[in-house]
Amino acid sequence: MHDTVTISEVAPRDGLQSVGPFLATEAKIALVAALHEAGLRRAEIGSFVSPKAIPQMVDTPAVLAAAKQLPDFECTVLVPNRRGFEAALEHRPHRIGLFMSVTESHNKANVNRTREESFADLSAITREALEQGFRVRFNLSCCFHCPFEGVVPEATTLDWAGRAAALDPNIEIAICDTTGNAAPDQVGRIFRQAMASWGDRFAFHGHDTYGMGVANVAAAFAAGCQVFDSAAGGIGGCPFAPGATGNVATEDVAWLFKRMGIATGIDIAALLKAADAAAAVPGAVPGGRLRAVPAVRNI
Repeated sequence: MHDTVTISEVAPRDGLQSVGPFLATEAKIALVAALHEAGLRRAEIGSFVSPKAIPQMVDTPAVLAAAKQLPDFECTVLVPNRRGFEAALEHRPHRIGLFMSVTESHNKANVNRTREESFADLSAITREALEQGFRVRFNLSCCFHCPFEGVVPEATTLDWAGRAAALDPNIEIAICDTTGNAAPDQVGRIFRQAMASWGDRFAFHGHDTYGMGVANVAAAFAAGCQVFDSAAGGIGGCPFAPGATGNVATEDVAWLFKRMGIATGIDIAALLKAADAAAAVPGAVPGGRLRAVPAVRNI
């Protein structure tokens, strides 16, 4: 096991994408600043997507511009297709997040394409993004369970992980538990096999639908994973994955690693303030457990 990990904050994007009413741009910028103040040094700021599909993300350029002014802070923006990539070329996030599902049904529901169509497009974008100097994250959704197809065979997930890994040795690949149905034994097996086959460049994106989020983070860590997505306040959920609830809470993940003696660079007390702000966003459904324990605020 490693003695340090990276927590990538996703509340500004995954946490807010399905929330309504529209959250003022200034409030989003303030949330990002609070997360940075708590010690987080990497975050998904937003996404370049159709404003009709995800209206909450329409101000991503403004939020990104403000976030890029924060010192020592890596800004990721999610890009679903070539149009989104063209927006990224204009606004220059530090990292581009690409995504597709490993199941056909969810990929069609999410981006209205077959898996092969998505992969062909994203493969070309990956090459161009690297040539343009961007860092690249390739997100694989529904790696354990699909809201339309049920339990996903591990061979399917590993096949798509291998195809993504073959694109370039420098891209980061996220194994995503989109519906929060994964169990620690599944997570451990997938990460052990993926990392044994394609190296130490896999991240874990977990949700907490059935209360297994932190346990799954621990399982991925035990298998060698060093990068973990989470959302302050446990807010979020995929609007195209029926039944999926919030992300695993950043404060819970940070507390897990603090108790294990693993460095994250996060100030727990400051993070709890940011988590309170995230949980209070109108329309958000907060999750997480650490915010409910007053004694923790005095550590």
